[in-house]
This record gives sequence, C-alpha cells and structure tokens, in this order.
Amino acid sequence: MPGTDATYRRYVALGDSRTEGLGDGDDTVGLRGFADRLAEHLAHGRPGLRHADLAVRGRLAAQIHAEQLAPALALRPDVATVVAGVDGLLRPRFDAGHVAGHLAAVFAALTAQGGHAATLTFPDLARITPLARPLTPRVTALNQRVREAARDHGVAVAETGHHAVVTDPRLWSPDRLHAGPLGHQRIAAALAHALDLPGADDTWTHPLAAPTTPVPTGWRAATSELRWGAAFLGPWLTRRLRGRSSGDGHTAKRPHLTPVGATASQ
Repeated sequence: MPGTDATYRRYVALGDSRTEGLGDGDDTVGLRGFADRLAEHLAHGRPGLRHADLAVRGRLAAQIHAEQLAPALALRPDVATVVAGVDGLLRPRFDAGHVAGHLAAVFAALTAQGGHAATLTFPDLARITPLARPLTPRVTALNQRVREAARDHGVAVAETGHHAVVTDPRLWSPDRLHAGPLGHQRIAAALAHALDLPGADDTWTHPLAAPTTPVPTGWRAATSELRWGAAFLGPWLTRRLRGRSSGDGHTAKRPHLTPVGATASQ
C-alpha cells in the first residue's frame, strides 16, 4: 500500500470531467481541478515530479478503460488516480458491476506495472439535490463495487461519501454535479490522505465554518430547484436525447508528462 516512504516521479490522472477539473476554473482561463492540486502536493519536497491528466469530460468507465489506460501505462506512472462512474450512474441502463469491472481492469493493469493507485467513493447525490433521490441506490451499489475492486488490487480509497462536509453547497459548483474550487481542494486532500503522503491528514473531513447566509427553505428552496433544473438538468437531458456527450470534440488537457506548475503545452 502507499506510504510516506514512496518515491513518486510520475503522476498520471485518469477519469472524466471531475478529474479534468470542471468546476475549478473554466475553458477560457483553464481548468485546475483536484488532479492538478494533488500533483502540487506530490511535488512538495519532490523536485522533478511530472504529471499528466488524461481525463476527458463525459467519458464512461468503459471509455476510460479503452482510451486512457494504454496511454497511461506508456507513461509508466509511479502513482495514478482513477476516478470514474458518475457519468454512467446517470444513464438509464447503469450497471454497477459493469462499471466496476472496467475500473478493476484499470486498477489491475496500473498496479501490475508496479505503481500505486488511488480512487474515491462518491457522496449520495440526493443530499446535494433532492431531485437525485432515485439515484441513491445506484450510488450505494457503485461505492461498494469500487471498494471491492480497490481492495482486490491494493488501490487506496478516499472515502469521500462518508462525511457530512462533502454535501456542503459551498464545495460544489452551481451545476451540483461537479465540485467547485473548494471541493476540488478537499478531494485532493482526501486522496493525499488516502495515499498517506507526508503532511496529509484528516482535516479535509472537517466541516466548514457556519454559513453567513441562510440556507433557502420552503418556496425559495423549490424555486432554486426549478432554476437548477432549467439551467443544468434540462440541457443534460437534451444532450442525452440527441446522443451527444459533453466531451464531444474534447481531448485530454495534459496528455504528456510535464513539470508540476507548467502549462500543458510546455
């Protein structure tokens, strides 16, 4: 298992929009995300660490397995993160076993090459938006399968779904599907803790200070839900009906190993 004595020189991130960094920056100024933040933590005290981010928004676990694993193995990472499953969880024909099977294959290949790997579990989306309540059993099933696959292949797991703070709205972007900057910061800290990196601890689980503005209730809460549905759920459903993905036309933002802090083009 990972530990403080591990030597990391190459970090590779695989996944979907969450690993790409949606919610933390934008396509104009650039996306940061938890993978870039974790790379900075890994680089602390490790001069020369390089990292790649192969994630592409909208990718399902099967696509990550088919499209990102081989390039990742070619980079021979000392440590990798694999975060996937939510995009599949939202599809009508979601199958937790199918998703976990692809994740397990990715875990197996990465660890067989001698590197360490980490993943995470997901919070119940119904605790973030009530309209997602029908998805609760899917989240539970996916998390259990992720834990089993990770255990089978010696992959560290950040249990982000267990802690109340992960559903604090201040950690989420307005679409409620992606973390905001503070959320990505907490995810990076959770993965650093799971990997037992020097300086990492469980402070990422601690609640935020009390909010300075009241949480909407009653008709204000209902209005907020309707606005969210119109702004985010509606467009997502429209893409599904048209057979389109948010990742159409997108490629990995950092396909090659580059020094931490360098732009992807360097």
